[in-house]
Amino acid sequence: MGELSLYAVIGLCVGFLWGIGCSLAILYSIYLGGYRKAVEDSLAIEKPRRFKDALRKLEARRAKQGSAK
Repeated sequence: MGELSLYAVIGLCVGFLWGIGCSLAILYSIYLGGYRKAVEDSLAIEKPRRFKDALRKLEARRAKQGSAK
């Protein structure tokens, strides 16, 4: 019985680490896909509406932070 519980603990730890590793790999691939799309949008001649909106918000935030200093 003692050996079975040891194997169960080892299996639980390995399974937990495997699950966390797979989750991180999936999140990283999603992040990388978004990054590629952002670079692609920034290099496009005709910028998408969402890109223009995000750029406008960023410039407004920078202007607000600049005036606060």
